[in-house]
Amino acid sequence: MTDMPMFPLGSVLFPYMPLHLRVFEERYLVMLSRILTEEPAEFGVVLIERGQEVGGGEHRFPFGTVAQITELEGAEGFVGVVAQGDRRIEVTEWKDEDPHPQALVRELPELEWNDVLLPLREQAELAVRRSLAMASEFTELQWAPDVALSDDPVAAAWQLAAIAPLNQLDQVDLLRSSTMGGLLRSILDYSLAASESFQAVWPGDDGDDLDEDLDPGSDPDEDRG
Repeated sequence: MTDMPMFPLGSVLFPYMPLHLRVFEERYLVMLSRILTEEPAEFGVVLIERGQEVGGGEHRFPFGTVAQITELEGAEGFVGVVAQGDRRIEVTEWKDEDPHPQALVRELPELEWNDVLLPLREQAELAVRRSLAMASEFTELQWAPDVALSDDPVAAAWQLAAIAPLNQLDQVDLLRSSTMGGLLRSILDYSLAASESFQAVWPGDDGDDLDEDLDPGSDPDEDRG
């Protein structure tokens, strides 16, 4: 178990994926000043389950990813942070804020690659790229259907999980995968379901329009106070 400063966000961070932040709230500036004295400078990221409520605080999912800072840029009114998703974590206990969120976490095992999974990986990639191509016809996406993936098979699998046009609950489910085969199978199944949803003809529609509430993915930039 490890004590870790935490940065709850409105999006899911996956291993091997970039994170861009504009930090302006005092408590997170304090957090940055503290972690920048360490090597590597890192913090945990979890998805906010529910936002700020009257008489209560935000509710957070327990599964997340460690973000390692790679770049900092000072600007008027905020600090720009570029980080990279590293290892996965599970929050076992939220601690008192001092002044930023912090938690006791355990690291989740790394997923192991086996070449026998290559056909499944190819199916998952085709399904993700197809769903991206379909989604791009109706909304602006962060990732293009032909976006390049890492040559490392583990990194590429997590990248597929991140770029697939899925909702955040599906993304959290992918993040907590316990095997590489399970991760790839879930990516394939969720991507096929996403493609079917884009193809669906809604009652009262003529087939030309799709539900505008479909979530194509997270904005690459997070504004956090």
